[in-house]
Amino acid sequence: MAKEDYYDLLGVSRNATEEELKKAYRKKAVQFHPDKNPGNKEAEEMFKKVSEAYEALKDPEKRAAYDRFGHAAFQGPGAGARGPGGFHDPFDIFREVFGQGGGGGGIFDEMFGGGARDGSRDGSDLRYDLEITLEEAARGVEKEISFRKLTACEHCHGSGAEPGSKRVTCPTCRGAGQVRRSGGIIVFTQTCPACGGAGVKIEKPCSACRGEGRVARTTKLNVRIPPGVDTGSRLRSAGNGEAATAGGTPGDLYIVLTVKEHELFERQGDDLFCEIPIKFTLATLGGSIEVPTLSGKASLKIPTGTQSGTTFRLRDRGMPSLRGGRHGDQLVRVHVEVPATLGPEQRRILEEFARVSGDAHEPTSRKFFEKAKKFF
Repeated sequence: MAKEDYYDLLGVSRNATEEELKKAYRKKAVQFHPDKNPGNKEAEEMFKKVSEAYEALKDPEKRAAYDRFGHAAFQGPGAGARGPGGFHDPFDIFREVFGQGGGGGGIFDEMFGGGARDGSRDGSDLRYDLEITLEEAARGVEKEISFRKLTACEHCHGSGAEPGSKRVTCPTCRGAGQVRRSGGIIVFTQTCPACGGAGVKIEKPCSACRGEGRVARTTKLNVRIPPGVDTGSRLRSAGNGEAATAGGTPGDLYIVLTVKEHELFERQGDDLFCEIPIKFTLATLGGSIEVPTLSGKASLKIPTGTQSGTTFRLRDRGMPSLRGGRHGDQLVRVHVEVPATLGPEQRRILEEFARVSGDAHEPTSRKFFEKAKKFF
C-alpha cells in the first residue's frame, strides 16, 4: 500500500511555512493522541503517521529531499541517515510535548488547556443540538441557528491589545513563561503568574475585551442539512466554533441532530413503517385504498381475504440513503376493523352470511381447531 503524502496527513499545502507546519502538527497530535483516545488503535496509528510526517518536514534538509524524491528519499541504502527518524534528537519529542526547555507551549499544554508561548490559544469546539421533523430529514432542509460564542473582539481585532499598543516581553519571567521559587535546598518551577506562561504581556489591554481578545456574542448561522439524516447524525461546520486568540486556530461547530417522533410513521433504518385500519368488508372482498407517504399518496391493492396484521411493501417510498442513489421502502401493516355497532339490516345480512357459511356451528377456524385439539 502506498504511503500517504506527508503534507496531506498534516492538512497543509506544500508551501506551508515552518510555523504553519508546527500549528497543523499540534492540532493533529492533540486530536489523535493516545491519552485522548484510549484503546483506539486507528487514532494511535494516525498519531504515529502525523508524527512521522512532521519529523520529516520540520527539518529543511529532509523536507527538501522529500519535496524532490517523495518517500523514496527515505528508502534504500543510507536512508537511515536521512529518513524521518535519521539523526533523531532524543529530546525532540520532549520539546514538542512540553515546549522548548519544558517551558510550556507544547502538545501537553494544548491537551490540558495551556496556551502557546506567543500567547495564542486555539478556539474551543462547540456543540449545538438541533431538532428537525421527519419530513425535513427526508427532503433535506436549510436551518438558521442562533447561539452564543466567543468571537474575535472588533476593537482590537482579536489581539487583546489596545490599538497602538503592543505585546512586550513579560518582565516577571523575562520571556521564559516560568518562574523559580526556592524552598530551602529545593527549587520549584511554576507557570509565571503574570503572563500565564505565555512569556509576553500586553502593554495596554484592549478596553473592549480587557485583553482577552474575544467577546461573547450571539451568532447566527445557516446550516444545510442533507436528506437522509437520522437522530445522532452530526454535521461539522469548520471554523465556526469559538474564536482563537493571538493567531491561534478557531474551533469547529458540531451540529448534533434529533429527528422528532412522527405521529404516523416509525423509522427503521431507511425504511418507514405504519399501520392503517381497513374495513372488514374490504379485507374480505379485496380492493384498493390510498395510503399516505412522505412524498404524497400512493395506491395500495388489498387482495381478497386479507388477514389482519398483513404487511405490504411500497418500494422506494421510505427515507433517502445518506450515501445517495437509493431510497428505503414503506411497510404498511393493515389492521382489520370490526364494527362496534350494527343496524337491523346489517345484522340480518350478517346473520344470513353466518348461517350460509356455517359459522354458527364452527365459530373457530378449522385449521386452528386441528392444532389446538391435542391440548384438550
